[in-house]
Amino acid sequence: MIRIFFSFVLGVFGLLSAGSASAADSSPELAGTAPDRYVVVRGDTLWDISARFLKEPWRWPEIWRMNKARIERPDRIHPGDVIILDRDAGGKAYLRLDSRQRPKIYEESLDEVIPPIPPNVIEPFIATPLFVERNTLQSAPRIVATQEDRVFLGKGDTAYVEGADPAQKEWQVFRNGKPLYDPEDPQRILGYESFHLGSATQTKPGDPATFEITQAKQEIGYGDRLTPTTRPELLDYVPHAPEQDIDGRVVSIYGGVGSGGGGRLSIVTINRGSEDGLEIGHILAVERNRIITQRDENDLSESVAIPSERFGLIFVFRTFERLSYALVVQSDRLLLVNDFVRTP
Repeated sequence: MIRIFFSFVLGVFGLLSAGSASAADSSPELAGTAPDRYVVVRGDTLWDISARFLKEPWRWPEIWRMNKARIERPDRIHPGDVIILDRDAGGKAYLRLDSRQRPKIYEESLDEVIPPIPPNVIEPFIATPLFVERNTLQSAPRIVATQEDRVFLGKGDTAYVEGADPAQKEWQVFRNGKPLYDPEDPQRILGYESFHLGSATQTKPGDPATFEITQAKQEIGYGDRLTPTTRPELLDYVPHAPEQDIDGRVVSIYGGVGSGGGGRLSIVTINRGSEDGLEIGHILAVERNRIITQRDENDLSESVAIPSERFGLIFVFRTFERLSYALVVQSDRLLLVNDFVRTP
């Protein structure tokens, strides 16, 4: 299971509505149907639990008074924990975690931590990303010969690879796909949508080295490239807004429906990454800018810019230098390529 965990913290809990003043001078705002108490169950995510109490669940670090260290190393909650909605002396709402009321049925599940977002949705994008950065595959080790000169290889077959690090045993096999262009600069290639073909194990170092194909999702052959099998470090981040202004675009959508749009729990690639200050746990608002054409009083055509509309939120769960993967955690309509993503 994906190990991106964060949790509820004992202390002040509330919410700022969109467009409000700073957290310091605004009253907390709870969801209209916020319960007095809630028992955490298996299958919950922290996002869903927070949404039971808050209108904008991503704002919890601000009003829990969490500093940077607490954000990166939060407490954790488990199935069976009881969350109590309470009020302080000034009447402000907060939540407290009353683990003493944990039902006995859950006592044996204390090692099961509630994840922030559905791990099964983002797993493929953690284990085998569908994006590779520019020039990554061009310089990666490649298959220069196949077992008995076969055109294609499958599971259990042998491949001979040039340029492989002898110290690295486990590898992923890729083939370059279509380039991903920056919507703001059509001449700039951000990276490539890669085809993940399978995995391979280095059985005998050398140049070429001998590899055994251990998994083949598609046919593997001469010229395909290999990259080391790695999993990015996933820290205990809670969702939080970037400290700097982010203004980017949606580049591609996975799990889209209909005309290619993506709804809640779709994965999107955006044209901002670590070089722009994005990190795991960042929440971005999705907006759409519209320009309509109409006739003026002289029956002449004119273009009118409609104010941008915010209609969703995305959770950044993996970053590259120029691009990031994000999960759509809230959306009132389908996201489209070229929609804007901005600091909320």
